[in-house]
Amino acid sequence: MLKQHEVAAESLTESSAYAVATYATATRYEALPAEVADRAKLIIFDQLACGFVGAELPAGRIIGRYAAEFGGAGQSSVLGSQVRCPAPLAALANGTAGHADEFDSVHATSDFLGTGHPAAIIVPAVTALAERQFSTGRELVNAVALGYDVGSRTISVTGGLAPMMGDHGIDPGSLHSLGAAFGCARLLGLDANRHLFAAALALQQSVALNAPYGERRHMSKAFVTGQAAHAGVSGAVLAATGFEASDNIFEARGGIIDTWAVPGREEHLAKDLGSDYAVMGANFKFYSAGYPIHAPVEAVLGLHAEHGFDLADIAGITVRMPSHPASVVDNRSMPTICLQHMVAVALVAGKLGFDEAHSALLHNDPTVLRLKSLVELIGDAEFDRVQPQGRGAHVTIDLPGGPVSHMVEHPRGHRFRTPAPTWDDVRDKWEELLVRRIGEYRFDQLFHGCRALESVDDVNEVSGLLAVSGRS
Repeated sequence: MLKQHEVAAESLTESSAYAVATYATATRYEALPAEVADRAKLIIFDQLACGFVGAELPAGRIIGRYAAEFGGAGQSSVLGSQVRCPAPLAALANGTAGHADEFDSVHATSDFLGTGHPAAIIVPAVTALAERQFSTGRELVNAVALGYDVGSRTISVTGGLAPMMGDHGIDPGSLHSLGAAFGCARLLGLDANRHLFAAALALQQSVALNAPYGERRHMSKAFVTGQAAHAGVSGAVLAATGFEASDNIFEARGGIIDTWAVPGREEHLAKDLGSDYAVMGANFKFYSAGYPIHAPVEAVLGLHAEHGFDLADIAGITVRMPSHPASVVDNRSMPTICLQHMVAVALVAGKLGFDEAHSALLHNDPTVLRLKSLVELIGDAEFDRVQPQGRGAHVTIDLPGGPVSHMVEHPRGHRFRTPAPTWDDVRDKWEELLVRRIGEYRFDQLFHGCRALESVDDVNEVSGLLAVSGRS
């Protein structure tokens, strides 16, 4: 038996998964390129704001009450409240609230495969554990960057969103729980083997089906991200206490690669670690809607601004985009991932922020309902050829004087859009919403605290700024 164990251990050390785990144990803030650290900090700021604002939506409110009722040790904060609870429960609450809306960032790998919503999973998980551990801002930033690297590479092996959703019925974003587990394991200072235990334990708690995409109120869809964040924290904490699991959930028989990998993509698990940082693939949202909707909304608002037509004169709106994104947002019952509905709301309101996307008056407005009925969405084969994983769109609006059209290749905030989003851009996204809720002084503290996280000795100093129940 000893000899067999030694052979198994030798095989493990030669695996791609062990290479990832060994890399993880050596990561540190000081080794991150400046632009990578800055992008990770910007992701943290954006996601904390998402979690705070999402805490007032139905999914965020209910999961916050759940965490308060079943909470124990006051280790970590529940955003938007004065509740402190065990780190896994805080991650569950803040991860759910962070995707209760569709304002959180999305991600694409270096070869442009979509990987879902890593920020809503990884940031709540590592922040909750960082609060428990009284970690520094540098440790938090490094954990987020590491979590992105692991989660995005795991999903890249599977081929990204389209095959996982279409062929297996799995929400691929839930696999970011492994990134969350690695980030948390790094905060706990675990060795390579226990990083792998943490990942296996997280996966066993987090795999989710696609069914939530058909719901009406964006609640269990948000719960997918919360559950994955919870799984990442609990997996790492269990591994730290000595709980064992598969030591290679990635490559073992019945593991991720054996079950879901696209042949030929296995090498992506450890590819370019330490040089291709996944946080640089973050796509920031500036409209409060599912990401395939952003390019069409930008196009219709641009056309309206340019031509100044009366909304009553619109006879039809045709939207063309890649087939898979089109299938995700075509006439969904969930308003914020229904392209037809969000395009109509944006035209009537003249913008599509948090308030507009969640306005009951706008959702039932007769002009909105008329325009919604005029929107035709087409999954275009040419888009599939040119940008098969893209989020661009071509929009044509039929008017009495003839049609007007506009193409948006990449929506604002996309990794391939120039210029890239700046701190001022993301500040502008959140300032009005958050100042209304926490006041200008506290908002400024949050913004500057996140921007200078490398100087923060205790993460609680920053995250605690959003752990308030009062509204200013």
